[in-house]
Amino acid sequence: MSRLSPPAQAALLMIAGATSAATMNCVIRVLSAEQHPFEIAFFRNLFGLMVMLPFLVRAGRDALRTSSTGWLALSSLGHLVAMLSFFVAVAAMPLAELTALSFTKPLFATIGAALVLHEVVRARRWSAVAIGFLGVLIVMRPGAAAISPYALLVLLSTLAIAAVALLIKHLSERESATTIVFYQSLFLTLFSLPPALLVWQIPRGGALALLIAIGALGTISWMCFTRAFALADASAVMPYEFLKLPITALLAYLLFAEVPTLWTWLGGAVIFVSTVYIAQREARVALTRAPAAAAGAQAIAPPASPRA
Repeated sequence: MSRLSPPAQAALLMIAGATSAATMNCVIRVLSAEQHPFEIAFFRNLFGLMVMLPFLVRAGRDALRTSSTGWLALSSLGHLVAMLSFFVAVAAMPLAELTALSFTKPLFATIGAALVLHEVVRARRWSAVAIGFLGVLIVMRPGAAAISPYALLVLLSTLAIAAVALLIKHLSERESATTIVFYQSLFLTLFSLPPALLVWQIPRGGALALLIAIGALGTISWMCFTRAFALADASAVMPYEFLKLPITALLAYLLFAEVPTLWTWLGGAVIFVSTVYIAQREARVALTRAPAAAAGAQAIAPPASPRA
């Protein structure tokens, strides 16, 4: 990997992350025949926390210091709502349709950034958001068929995770990434235990191995996506995220004989294209704001000391 350019590394990481995420969803579907999705979510968080421990030891005690415990707990509750909703949907609805609807997170994030953070969102991005939700209607086809409650759960999941992303963006101004991820993993494990206890069934043999696999695949996917976005601009790496749809469709066909409808492909493509456009517009706006902010800071900066 080190011999490749950063964009090439980011592309390979996005492919690995998409494959890991698609495989994790298939394993959840298989395991849901024996274990309740709430219990699967608990073990996903537990094993994720275990993976975090070596990084915490390396970071030292500073990673435990935070002045935002309440906000971190609140973000974890939102993350829990997103995870439980998503896992229940994974167990019951066509995986390709679920994947197509999961692309809506940037649409909800854009709306939240405008309404909650008061960021300026102009006509082009609002138009892209509207087109994205048109894609949602294409996938769900209200009127042609009864709207699936599981599809609504996917949308609830993406709405919750978009809200969490906005909150994390605010918290990251004063907390390190290691601190945020550790406390989220800790709170998620604690908060997901009570729902799991309501449906508890001791995992045995192969079920325990699959739970470990879900934890590993989820962590690998998260690490790949995070590293990819660190290596290249979001507008450059986001198109590779669409690979989750064909990879998921292939695995769902091989494992469960699921055949995605034409509406799933068409609606998923419309949603994804709109989110990529939003990412590109946000990148351009950020580039134009940076020189203006630097010029403003230079204009109001005090004159340099002769001793400097």
